[in-house]
Amino acid sequence: MKDKRVTVVGAARSGLAAAELLARRGAHVTLSEAGPTVADDDRLRALGVALELGGHVTGTFTGADLIVLSPGVPPEIPPVQAARERGVPVIAEIELASRWLRGRVIAITGTKGKSTTTALTGRMLEAAGFKVTVGGNIGAPLSAQVPDSTPDTFHVVETSSFQLEQIDTFHPWISVMLNFSPDHLDRHPSVEAYAAAKARIFTNQDAGDFAVVNADDPAVLEMARRGRAALRAFSRAGSIAEGTVVERGWIVDRRRGAATNLVPLQAIHLLGPHLVNDVMAAATVGAIAGAAPSAMTAAVDTFRGLEHAMELVAEIGAVRFVNDSKATNVESALRSIESFDRDLVPIVGGRFKGGDLRLLRDPLKARAKAVVAIGEARPLVRVALGDVVPVYEEDTFAHAIERAHELAKPSGVVLLAPACASFDMFRDYAERGRTFKEEVQRIREMADR
Repeated sequence: MKDKRVTVVGAARSGLAAAELLARRGAHVTLSEAGPTVADDDRLRALGVALELGGHVTGTFTGADLIVLSPGVPPEIPPVQAARERGVPVIAEIELASRWLRGRVIAITGTKGKSTTTALTGRMLEAAGFKVTVGGNIGAPLSAQVPDSTPDTFHVVETSSFQLEQIDTFHPWISVMLNFSPDHLDRHPSVEAYAAAKARIFTNQDAGDFAVVNADDPAVLEMARRGRAALRAFSRAGSIAEGTVVERGWIVDRRRGAATNLVPLQAIHLLGPHLVNDVMAAATVGAIAGAAPSAMTAAVDTFRGLEHAMELVAEIGAVRFVNDSKATNVESALRSIESFDRDLVPIVGGRFKGGDLRLLRDPLKARAKAVVAIGEARPLVRVALGDVVPVYEEDTFAHAIERAHELAKPSGVVLLAPACASFDMFRDYAERGRTFKEEVQRIREMADR
């Protein structure tokens, strides 16, 4: 990269880290951002990074030797297309960073559960005494991990479809695909395009690598079988002769006629039975890497989940409030809803990303008292669900939470499981989740007066 002209597109976490990495490696970097400002602009300028703010200039792209995309930037924007037509390579930030990593990569993807599995895998490997970095689509971008990379480092990386669609040589030692269902159809042109982007996680693996896959998901198995890596399956349904399954209250590694206990189910303290899948996937990675079952169990026993992922926020009177703001697609919301038995009041809506909201009908009919609809998707929620469960539409998030609380009384559950993106009302799912918790705290304070 020395003396190469590189345009980094998008000034969120990944773009900032890529720009800094490239500048420190001697490239002439321009950071192009559609917004008017960039965080840490003084530090970037001190490194020699040129800032192009308030829009993208086509010449900055066509005159570059390389384009690096942040995951939030659609690759179809006209300046990127113009650069491609001129023969300029376009790659993802994780592709750039991976070319300088010295350690091995453990890449985790799936429609839901990526963040939980990534975080727990990192904790298991750390408990086993390995040197580990955790990040990618969560935490520190991969570019920020390059300076600390050593040959004995495990880089545990959450990878999204947006990142994977622009890889070239990105090569995980262990790839993990948790599940697959339609998502991000506001960005990908079709379900097939979304699947093709996800499947790229297996593209550069060879026979010395491993693909950890959910044997209960036929779409995942089909994608993995096209790759060359050795398959290591997990199945909560226990449908496989060899692999990671649940037996006698344990997650076990069933192999060559023997079963090795890995993690007892009683060590799992996560809200929602579907999260057992994430623990099974992490334990499968741990077993491949050589982590002792005792270390994996210790990591699971102290893991209480991630913020905004089936997070128990409070219990006011006998009403529980659960924050699953990360449930940004229909499949994730479905699993959240199925985690409860009765008297449920989900808050659903936001900016719809595609999928079929009608999949929520039967689970809601069986366990929900009502649904509170928010955001741009309110009419879609009402049409999809209104004939099986009462749907209440609210203009503001605060009113939605208040309404859900009243409906859930005396002993129900208010569940934020939007099945939609947050961008119509919030900066991201995290801001939505934090606002939910703030509003719940306000309700608690009023109840205590």
